[in-house]
Amino acid sequence: MSEALSASALATLFTDARTHSAWRETPVSDAQLRDLYEMVRLGPTSANCSPGRLLFVTTPEAKARLKPALSSGNVDKTMQAPVTAIVAWDSEFYEALPTLFPYADARAWFTSSPAVAEETAFRNSSLQAGYLIMACRALGLDTGPMSGFDRAAVDAEFFSGTTWKSNLLINIGYGDTEKLHPRLPRLAFEDACAIV
Repeated sequence: MSEALSASALATLFTDARTHSAWRETPVSDAQLRDLYEMVRLGPTSANCSPGRLLFVTTPEAKARLKPALSSGNVDKTMQAPVTAIVAWDSEFYEALPTLFPYADARAWFTSSPAVAEETAFRNSSLQAGYLIMACRALGLDTGPMSGFDRAAVDAEFFSGTTWKSNLLINIGYGDTEKLHPRLPRLAFEDACAIV
């Protein structure tokens, strides 16, 4: 893959893409959510560990369960969004490594160190959240990622009795471009990067 994307594709993914907080009433189908995951699962993770898990909150009843865990500034936009993805990580992701990474006993790398397993799972699920945002944009959907929520409350409500733990939330749908704020500044290369 050595061919650069077109300017139009780069605009879709980066230069024209925006974080949305207001949503049109256009629904997102279950088929679209499956298409998103088909793209997300192909993104690289360390040793193909793929610890990210996605719970797509779509019904009014499920949104009502999520609402008490949200920071006040995230309530309205989340209740309005057609979908809220709870991006989680599986604390026992390594159980799938014999299938996902058959070249070595990668499972043993993590079963001996819960701290390494947690760091790996959290880091790579965060990476997979980025893939989800890019997949949404590539398929014509908008996103609004958020970290303003009570993780313990979300885990108790949605993941009790499982090995899943929440990382962040991403609202998904068709953004209302009439209600976008001006794009905020970004750091310049000189302020955020170094070449050694």
